[in-house]
Parts: sequence; C-alpha cells; structure tokens
Amino acid sequence: MKLEVLGTGCAKCNALEDAVRKAADELGIDYTLDHVKDLGKIASYGVMMTPALVIDGQVKIAGKLPSAAELKKLLQA
Repeated sequence: MKLEVLGTGCAKCNALEDAVRKAADELGIDYTLDHVKDLGKIASYGVMMTPALVIDGQVKIAGKLPSAAELKKLLQA
C-alpha cells in the first residue's frame, strides 16, 4: 500500500504522518509512506487544504486531522 501525507510540514501535517504510521503499524499493513511537501505535487492531486492523506493514488481526507479510528477504517477499506 502506498500512503502519502500531503502538507508543507506544519504541526497538523506532521501529526497526520505520525498517526498514519501508527495506525498502519497497528494493523500490520505492508506500506510505504511519503510526506509530500512540494506545493506543485500537492496541487496536482486537487488538494486545496492540508493536511491530506492519499492512499494508493486516491485522496481520502483533506483539510483535517482524522481520528485514529477513522484512519484505521480508511486503511482497511
């Protein structure tokens, strides 16, 4: 599974990265995680508000920090 956190490095973006890593590890998912900070690449996904989470090329969340339960649900879908 390819996971990407989109954000410039703000506190919420870094918190999302940590939360995604924790949730994926707890679920035992085989994944790669990238933190995309390039504004051009973020815009190419159509994301206007960060942080955002991209799972296998699809934007799943943008503009908010989801709960741990929400993250696990998205990662299991």
